[in-house]
Amino acid sequence: MRMESRMQGRIQGRVRGRKAMQAALFAAAVTMAGAGHAQTTKVTLGMSGWTGFAPLTLADKAGIFKKNGVEVDIKMIPQKDRHLALAAGAIQCAATTVETHVAWNANGVPITQIVQLDKSYGADGLAVRGDVKSFADLKGKTIGVDAPGTAPYFGLAWMLKKNGMSLKDVKTTTLSPQAAAQAFVAGQNDGAMTYEPYLSTVRQNPDKGKILATTLDYPMVTDTLGCAPKWLKENPKAAQALVDSYFEALEMIQKEPAKANEIMGAAVKQSAEQFAKSAAYLRWQDREANKKFFSGELASFSKEAAGVLMDIGVIRQVPDVTALYDARFLK
Repeated sequence: MRMESRMQGRIQGRVRGRKAMQAALFAAAVTMAGAGHAQTTKVTLGMSGWTGFAPLTLADKAGIFKKNGVEVDIKMIPQKDRHLALAAGAIQCAATTVETHVAWNANGVPITQIVQLDKSYGADGLAVRGDVKSFADLKGKTIGVDAPGTAPYFGLAWMLKKNGMSLKDVKTTTLSPQAAAQAFVAGQNDGAMTYEPYLSTVRQNPDKGKILATTLDYPMVTDTLGCAPKWLKENPKAAQALVDSYFEALEMIQKEPAKANEIMGAAVKQSAEQFAKSAAYLRWQDREANKKFFSGELASFSKEAAGVLMDIGVIRQVPDVTALYDARFLK
């Protein structure tokens, strides 16, 4: 009996020891999970379905953001409303064109650019009917274009100015980039200022019209990711993670193009093949291209863009363009 009692005691002791060890391991796992969670910073990012922003979607869907310690909630917000969401604190970061960053800052919505995303190489363009031979033929014509303060509106103003004209020489009807392309193909309006993937709607229907000019002719569309200055000051590691994740997404596009195009295309309801065709009209900007852009081109373009924004009444004063970006995350 004593022998059995001793054996039972040993067994119970081992069981208790094993349970204690399991409890300790479980507690350690919970602690580690909690620590990992504490290191993850949440950020809400506003953007659109523009092809140039797609690597951000890839970084999200492929788990790159999370791997780098930032939990990103991407919100699809029309460009004309993105600054309102930023001002309200509904988003902390936003992807948009450089001149839009200039306009937001000039109009009291501060945002600091931290990485260049893309440059348009024909991805933005002006579609017109077949009888329009030149910009001069657009006088008095109606063009579908997004609201003032958006990239298409700025792009149309830029192209007209380069041809000795202004927005006063044409009639505009406010339509989103997608709606402008759809309306044009449906036979409405004399022209449409739009961008990919919607510009391809016009490319695929040559009987409806043609593309008079694109950013190959007028290189004035480049996009950047910016964040609220206060958020940047409080979350520099998360900002670095956003930038690093973008570059990692570009690496994935290089190494696994089929998989990457499938993921990015799905976000805008395109097949991998359709998305690849749209992406051919732009260039995503890697780390070296970013360093070059931030070293001088960004400030000079912003200054010229501010002049156009003044002309069309989007801004009333030119902000200090050298204070609108922070290049420290490009290391």
